[in-house]
Amino acid sequence: MEYKAKYITDDIKLSCYEDRFFKSDIMFDQHMLIWFISGETKIVQADATYFFRKGDIFLIPRNQLATIINYPKDGLPHKTVVMHLSTTRLRDFYANLNVKPKALGSQKIYCFNNHPLLESCLASLVPYFEMKALPEDIASLKITEAISVLRSIDKGIDNVLANFEEPGKIDLVSYMEKNFMFNLPLERFGYLTGRSLTTFKRDFSKAFNTTPQRWLTQKRLELAHYQFVEKKKKPIDVCYEVGFENLSHFSYAFKKHFGYAPTELIYAAPGSARRQ
Repeated sequence: MEYKAKYITDDIKLSCYEDRFFKSDIMFDQHMLIWFISGETKIVQADATYFFRKGDIFLIPRNQLATIINYPKDGLPHKTVVMHLSTTRLRDFYANLNVKPKALGSQKIYCFNNHPLLESCLASLVPYFEMKALPEDIASLKITEAISVLRSIDKGIDNVLANFEEPGKIDLVSYMEKNFMFNLPLERFGYLTGRSLTTFKRDFSKAFNTTPQRWLTQKRLELAHYQFVEKKKKPIDVCYEVGFENLSHFSYAFKKHFGYAPTELIYAAPGSARRQ
């Protein structure tokens, strides 16, 4: 995979993937505002799947779990402008504003496609990536501009951007049942459920009577089986969507667990597909 990135600051970058695709399971610890120049992205969350292409603009709220799959398209690389809206910068922005955000039960990805003000703000960053010496405070001014534009086009965005609470201790079983397909370190799962790593492992063992890794592997393989039988998906798609890092490891684990390979399941004669 050939990946290139140019930075104005740590918070603003021009990201470019030139190979066939790139996949990652991510927990976003900062809000991310993204503008597509070329390519395509598939974002898989527990409750929804999104596709983004050239010209699309979207905001991913922090502390969200997602599988990100980036593809080149139409002979062009996957290229985006990415702006991080950090908690520190947002605190400064809202410091003198009388904003009281409402609690959100669940957060979605916010789409702002074809909005001229927001596109103009993000497109104006592109020339700066080629400059060796930047005007003083230009990055800070551009981020402030982006936040201001977001607030003008979505009156409810303060509930996202001005909410600085960290995850509290939540029900472990329901959270893991919803998010097991994301291949993250256990420390991250602990943080998102309001626990230290030690407490997470202890509570997990009590709740599921097994280790996190064994439970996660079984749940991911069971979901893969469902995707093959009920959704007729391809191994290359299922592999990454259920939390595995490469196809060969996935195929090996699948056959070891079920006794047959994914290809045997997919290409079984109609009406004779294997069932668990």
